[in-house]
Amino acid sequence: MNRRRVSIFGATGSIGENTIDLIARNSDSYDVVALTGASNITQLAKDAIRLNAQVAVTAHDHLLTELRSALAGSNVEAAAGKAALAEAASRPVDWVMSAIIGSAGLLPGLKALEQGATLALANKESLVCAGGLILQTAENNNARILPVDSEHSAIFQGLVGEDMAAVERIIITASGGAFRDWPIEDLANATLAQASAHPNWDMGQRITIDSASMFNKAMEVIETHEYFDVRSDQIEVLVHPESMIHALVGFNDGALLAHVGPPDMRHAIGYALHWPERKTLPVERLDLAKIGSFTFRAPDEVRWPALRLAREVMARGGLSGAVFNAAKETALNGFILGTLKFTEMSEIVDQTLSNMDSKGGHIDDTMTLDNVLHVDHLAREIAQHLIKQRAG
Repeated sequence: MNRRRVSIFGATGSIGENTIDLIARNSDSYDVVALTGASNITQLAKDAIRLNAQVAVTAHDHLLTELRSALAGSNVEAAAGKAALAEAASRPVDWVMSAIIGSAGLLPGLKALEQGATLALANKESLVCAGGLILQTAENNNARILPVDSEHSAIFQGLVGEDMAAVERIIITASGGAFRDWPIEDLANATLAQASAHPNWDMGQRITIDSASMFNKAMEVIETHEYFDVRSDQIEVLVHPESMIHALVGFNDGALLAHVGPPDMRHAIGYALHWPERKTLPVERLDLAKIGSFTFRAPDEVRWPALRLAREVMARGGLSGAVFNAAKETALNGFILGTLKFTEMSEIVDQTLSNMDSKGGHIDDTMTLDNVLHVDHLAREIAQHLIKQRAG
């Protein structure tokens, strides 16, 4: 049996660690080329040695010495910085997990696609910021993109063997996050610790806060629009507190196909890892009789204005997704640092979109990597200025 060459970008995050768990369970089937991470050097080095990776890369130049020390005595190369990430992503592989958080994941993903790899995409920002560029790069290089977000994996699976022309609507579900049942008037005083505690999923801090604000779901709505080429009015969001129905596909005969599974990211990761086959995965088997019932409710866009902003981004088009993401990341930083209230994050994103739109030109620029990164930089500057105005 041929061993598959794989790389994992964002290896020390929750998606990366779950990917490593699946690969390590069947290590004889894989040759690990590159693992990358940020500041968790101990974990990065441990996993690189465990999987006998060719190279381990930290995004932070100043941590190169620490990484080299942690890898001492092994055969694993150590590297650091943006150029090293791009070089690692250019190494020939069969399959790449793209799980770097934020717009930093865009360049490595493009590099992987340029050399024809299958890209398992867990980096939401790639499709939100540069969907057209990502999809065109895949097509130009006969590469394939497989979705790893649980919702988009569910949609993908629901569409197997189906004609997209028969699809009327796509419903993605949301847990509602930490504040789904809070009185709206209390949200402004929500603390960082409260926003960082997800009721269902075990995820990193940033994505957990994005779940509470529903910015993660807003990003997923835009991703659905880009990846599956469906109109904004065909995409619905439904609050489903149990987080077991991940998405539903509605067809022109009235049928709804639902993907049901436990809230365990190893399912979506495993599906992308083994596609087009299905293989046994170490995830819980649901006892539906014990669960008893599923509940649903419509999302309140007063509670979660991020959903309204996503619709505006899709209507505006161009590079507005890059503006949306950059402003969202900057506002999230402000909340984590204590300079913004929880409810002010969406206000900053809204104001940044309006500000960039009023300037003209930038949002309508051709979608190239340079233009996406330029707009990303401008939007971050504007969002940061808006945050300072509030603080001052």
